[in-house]
Amino acid sequence: MDTIINYVPTGMVPTKRMTPHVPVCIHEIVEDVHAAYEAGITIVHLHARDELTEEPSSSPETYARLIEGIRVFAKDLVICVSLSGRTFNEFIKRSAPLELTGDLKPDMGSLTLSSLNFTQAASVNAPDMIQGLARAMRDRGIVPELEVFDLGMINYAKYLKAKELIQPPYYFNVLLGNIAGAQGDLLSAGLMVRDLPPQSLWSLGGIGETQLSANMLALSTGCGVRVGLEDNIWYDRDRRTLARNLDLLGRVHRMAEALERRIMTSREFRRLMRLEPGGGLYGRRPDGGVDSGHCRCDVGAPWTV
Repeated sequence: MDTIINYVPTGMVPTKRMTPHVPVCIHEIVEDVHAAYEAGITIVHLHARDELTEEPSSSPETYARLIEGIRVFAKDLVICVSLSGRTFNEFIKRSAPLELTGDLKPDMGSLTLSSLNFTQAASVNAPDMIQGLARAMRDRGIVPELEVFDLGMINYAKYLKAKELIQPPYYFNVLLGNIAGAQGDLLSAGLMVRDLPPQSLWSLGGIGETQLSANMLALSTGCGVRVGLEDNIWYDRDRRTLARNLDLLGRVHRMAEALERRIMTSREFRRLMRLEPGGGLYGRRPDGGVDSGHCRCDVGAPWTV
């Protein structure tokens, strides 16, 4: 199966003081995504920022302008909005981007499946918050982008499945290298992927210097790839060269070409994930069910997406 590229251009942490290359303003993010779309990506994972302070924003108006700008040139691109708990702990703020409808409706929303610590901050995700966001997405026909940093979070996904708060097919970001999570080695990645529920698609991501090795591991073993300045602002492990998003994306494309792996189109991802086709229709199709002929992800063969 072709390789998913989940593109994460901005995140909540990088600022212009840290790197001049991170897109923060709406027009910067839209232009950055346009270039990435032309290069070849499957999904874009969007974070909104306040244009004056660069602080993370949950404003539906800001997300609306981002999505509107992107869909001018990419009506088929799968768009995921961030519902992160690193800054906002009120349900009304975290769920606000899910209220967008019509041409502005996101296809997906991020859902981190437990609280966790980063090096200098925490992402707080209480059980009632996780379940509330999952329920809101289910009711609005928006697919959760399930973010897992350790085995416990995968187990919690199965708990949500049992409560019928999430429905197959599933999409997971398996994130490696965080100080308080699974590390970026083959065994850690393999154990996590082994535990994913049936009918799952997934991508590997790496935090900081782990990004490159996670990219290589993902491509060499048939997984999807998560890449961008949200996870890592450096091009090299020695931290001598600040990366541009297109530098990181271009390296993934070169590695994929060397391994004879094609990049999955948004259209194919939409088909596999039972999403609407784009072009004015977004989110999960009303029938929503699993088409086993389309979703060939079998955790019995964990490195086959």
